[in-house]
Amino acid sequence: MGNRGMEELIPLVNRLQDALSSVGESCSLHLPQIAVVGGQSAGKSSVLENFVGRDFLPRGSGIVTRRPLILQLLSGNTEYGEFLHCKGKKFTDFDDIRKEIEAETNRLTGSNKGISSVPIHLRIYSPHVLNLTLVDLPGITKVPVGDQPADIEYQIRDMIMQFICKENCLILAVTPANTDLANSDAIKLAKDVDPQGQRTIGVITKLDLMDKGTNAREILENRLLPLRRGYIGVVNRSQKDIDGKKDIKAALLAEQKFFLSHPAYKHMAESMGTPYLQRTLNQQLTNHIRDTLPAFRSLLQSQLLSLNKEAEKYKQYSPDDPARRTKTLLQSVQHLAADFEKLIEGSGDKIDTVNLSGGARINRIFHSHFPYELIKLESDERKLRREINYAIRNIHGVRTGLFTPDMAFQAIVKKQISRLEGPCMKFVDMVSQELITTVHQCISKLSSFPKLQDETERIITTEIQQQESKCREQILLLIDIQLAYINTKHEDFIGFTNAQQGFNQINKKIVARMAGNQGVAPLSSLIVIRKGWLTISNIGFMKGGAKEYWFILTAESLSWFKDDEEKEKKFMLPLDNLKLRDVERGFMSSKFVFAIFNTELRNVYKDYKSLELACNSQEELDSWKASLLQAGVYPEKVTVDEQGNGAPENFTDPQLERQVETIRSLVDSYMSIIYKTIKDLMPKTIMHLMINSVKEFISSELLAQLYALGECSALMDESPEQQKYREEVLRKHAALKEALAVVGKISTSTCTTPMPPPVDSSWIQPSSLATSGKPVVRGQAPSAPRVPAHIGPARSTSTDGLQHLTGQPNRPPPSVPRTPLPIHPRDPSSCSGLLPRDTR
Repeated sequence: MGNRGMEELIPLVNRLQDALSSVGESCSLHLPQIAVVGGQSAGKSSVLENFVGRDFLPRGSGIVTRRPLILQLLSGNTEYGEFLHCKGKKFTDFDDIRKEIEAETNRLTGSNKGISSVPIHLRIYSPHVLNLTLVDLPGITKVPVGDQPADIEYQIRDMIMQFICKENCLILAVTPANTDLANSDAIKLAKDVDPQGQRTIGVITKLDLMDKGTNAREILENRLLPLRRGYIGVVNRSQKDIDGKKDIKAALLAEQKFFLSHPAYKHMAESMGTPYLQRTLNQQLTNHIRDTLPAFRSLLQSQLLSLNKEAEKYKQYSPDDPARRTKTLLQSVQHLAADFEKLIEGSGDKIDTVNLSGGARINRIFHSHFPYELIKLESDERKLRREINYAIRNIHGVRTGLFTPDMAFQAIVKKQISRLEGPCMKFVDMVSQELITTVHQCISKLSSFPKLQDETERIITTEIQQQESKCREQILLLIDIQLAYINTKHEDFIGFTNAQQGFNQINKKIVARMAGNQGVAPLSSLIVIRKGWLTISNIGFMKGGAKEYWFILTAESLSWFKDDEEKEKKFMLPLDNLKLRDVERGFMSSKFVFAIFNTELRNVYKDYKSLELACNSQEELDSWKASLLQAGVYPEKVTVDEQGNGAPENFTDPQLERQVETIRSLVDSYMSIIYKTIKDLMPKTIMHLMINSVKEFISSELLAQLYALGECSALMDESPEQQKYREEVLRKHAALKEALAVVGKISTSTCTTPMPPPVDSSWIQPSSLATSGKPVVRGQAPSAPRVPAHIGPARSTSTDGLQHLTGQPNRPPPSVPRTPLPIHPRDPSSCSGLLPRDTR
């Protein structure tokens, strides 16, 4: 054999198969094995039966192998078989093995020719076999039959690719001798994933069925269509022999006699036949396992290290130990309190870079949403002036007043203060909802204990609701305090005299502007409030649709440029008399749109009365609205009072107009003080009464509340999912440790020879399914494109002494249908442990 010290290598790898099969595909470890690939009725199953010396595989017409069969052959004193899905049951009758394969196949695929990629694991012990691990795959078919889908050819090819794409898989390409080898599907598939031929062994079957006067000598001598590892010829039993129950031992003797007596093959009889193929596969699989052991061991170690910490925690966990339950409860509450504080204070170890959460969202409510709601209250200028007008006239009654009544000022101010209740209550609701969302995010980590999770959520939610109620009472008290006394002596209040002066200054500015006084641009026009990309969605539908521009907002204007280099300015829009309104999203639109328009019904841009601007998210829309409010562009609001009085009457009395303007200035001055006070006190009140109180409750009171339930033991009952997950982690950890122990016992002392040099394999046509690079249209299989032949390729010698072909077209790397990773051929020097076959 040439592998002294490695006689037990394949049985050890089979032990690895068993150890890792208990944890499913989650380990992602590809163990060395041999995949048998070929067309339908190519003789694959007969080759495997010849290895075993028994009839044990299903027989019939059409597609018979409909699930991959992982066949582990182990040398032993007795002869029997075992299935992985029937652990502990020994099958001594090989007819029973065939029936079990058929039954297990039908269990997943049905009885009408369906296929499945879920493998069947079969281990056979026999004194007549050499240690091998093979995978019998369904034969490549072209036409669907029975319940098979129209794309059956593609499904089978994809299934085959899932096995042969793995670098740890040797490929046994089986082709009948009575077909054209150049059209062999097996050779083409092998070439797609193994272009260097380091893992491919050719097998020629049905040599005894060739037409008289023809033979496969040139193929078997590797001269006609060469492969790097050459071909091995075998002769299987015919269907007549199988139906007549011809013994496989007699068939092997007949095979030997055929090669010794055939004039074309007798000179190579020693390197032909099933026994020689079996020895060659054993030799090459053994060396292949040796070559892949270092990388395989590293992969095992990395997966074991990733599970060590979690497995150790679960090993020490005893579900029924009261002390352990109490400790876990205490640790869970402590972790919950720490996680909640980190999310609120923004000091988490794992920072979310995709979405805002916890404290960041509450901060946005404090400084963006709430100020926006307040500004919306003061944005309706027409309604406010109408209310002042009515208040002054109602206070005077039938008399004509000579002075501005302060009672009108107080009435308007109190009404404006009362309107603060709505935004403040909405503010409390938004913060409360964010707190509950943050708590849910933290409590989700308690999903292992459903009862504890439910009770914790109930207790904390109740506490948040109680603190929310206290916070509402306190905020209403703050509003009542402001209503109780109108402090006209406040240091920031302008007073009556300053209000009159302000009215006169406004008139002067209007006159100066109408006179065309340009002057020097004020400093406010140079202060940039915001920059960003916006899409103008209502302009240019006939010229290519909406277009994105770079916008710059200052205190005086809104400008947009072609790009963010800010070199090519498209337009500058003054902010005078501008307001904004929301625009409903289109049926197929993913944008968030708002519009800017002129209150005097003038065109905003060219012939357009409004400018519709689109953002990519609601968050971005809110931010732009807040920036426009900062620049003095307020949202539109319908101005109709409760009695339906509609628009205010035109002022015809100059004295009344001056009084309205004076009180308007006084109200604006006083309400700015109120707004500043409310914007300052509201976040502080909510922070103190809600956020800090809930945080303190979780860290100091939650555990006591849970103990007060009197069901601490029941709270720590594991969920079935968590119990299953814990058992799976422990099982996977044990399997990986066992696998590493198995690998540690393997001796890599080998005696081998270098791999044969590369051969000219340009005759193999690449599979059209694997190299087209285009989406495959399911249905009739397309024909493979023919590669132009190159006559007399020149040879060059590389630095490693191996001859490589030149003058061949550069083949693109093969793309394999629905395989997770591209296939990269290995360096030939890494496979020096694979023994060549004598190709005399």
